[in-house]
Amino acid sequence: MSTSSAETVVVGAGPYGLSVAAHLRGAGMDCRIIGTPMRFWNTAMPEGMFLKSEPFASSLSSPDAGTRFLDFRPGWRTGQPIPLDTFTSYGEWFTREAGLPAEPTLVADVSRTGDRFEVALETGEVVSAANVVLGIGVGAFADMPPELRNLPGEVCGHSSGYRDLSVFKGRRVAVVGAGQSALETAVLLTEHGAEPHLVTRTTRLAWNATPGVGASPLTRLLRGPRSGLGRGWRTWVWSERPRYTRLLSDAARARIVRNTLGPAGAWWLRDRFEGAVTVRPGQRLSGADVVGDRVTLSTVDRTGMPWILNVDHVIAATGFTPDVDRVGILSPGLRREITRIGRSPRLDAGFESSVPGLFFTGLAAAASFGPVMRFVHGTDFCARRITRRLCPGRD
Repeated sequence: MSTSSAETVVVGAGPYGLSVAAHLRGAGMDCRIIGTPMRFWNTAMPEGMFLKSEPFASSLSSPDAGTRFLDFRPGWRTGQPIPLDTFTSYGEWFTREAGLPAEPTLVADVSRTGDRFEVALETGEVVSAANVVLGIGVGAFADMPPELRNLPGEVCGHSSGYRDLSVFKGRRVAVVGAGQSALETAVLLTEHGAEPHLVTRTTRLAWNATPGVGASPLTRLLRGPRSGLGRGWRTWVWSERPRYTRLLSDAARARIVRNTLGPAGAWWLRDRFEGAVTVRPGQRLSGADVVGDRVTLSTVDRTGMPWILNVDHVIAATGFTPDVDRVGILSPGLRREITRIGRSPRLDAGFESSVPGLFFTGLAAAASFGPVMRFVHGTDFCARRITRRLCPGRD
């Protein structure tokens, strides 16, 4: 076992980890970045998917000019969806342009001894660090409905676990959910020759409006400014001024996170979906069993009528719920020290948890800073705040 030291270790090399690392290194901090750039996006997201966010809201953050998405793909217009592989290529390009020496390994454990952290890598190295920034993304927080949790992995999984949907060609697949992930997964299954059945509690699917279509200049003005999360004055505050969102009560922030950009499909997906996917609306899961090599899903509709759906496979596109106890790389003792809002870490104005030197980013920070932390657009605010805390006067 080898040992080393660093002022700060950034765990994860997705949009948040890379952005924080770019700002810290730009401020002159001794910073290790552990992770393969864009690994989760390259291995867990289905081939053929598109980002829902607009190009101007899809940039990673750097203190240096020339590293935004529109620098990587000049001329990419508003309303033109970004393919997954284009975005992952952008993240890898950003890593090179920002000169980030990301280390393609994983963190096995983070514990604390005295006033320093011990970060054990899968290579066997242990790094002693004054600060740890967790840019671990959403993978650890995949939310599976309780009715599906006992099904074996051979017949059921979360939507974040499927890269190649072509393996379901000729098979009947239940997709559970009503958000973009569920709707796009169902479409991709259809286009790969599968027979998807969308099972959703809502009685009517929601679709985002086409940007700028059918709205006069006055209407657009009255709707309020455009931001990374859409249009409207309140949405602009949640998106562009998350420091104010943090000043609200825990309950108010929870409502905002829950209700801002709720389950809905992107406008550009609707034509591919309608008429191609069988929808079973207003259905609540009540049970699931494996019979032979198939799954029998039991549901109940709004009237209490039971329904049965027999499929070859179930994909739960049911989102992500942050939970400190599911951050398995943190030692049990360290997890117990973290003060929480519900199951999320409670963070101060600099994204620092109740454990001095331990920082959370992205979805794990949404309970403290609001819905923009669920999206790439939140990387700039997050990276600058953490850098201001760790490098006062240098950001």
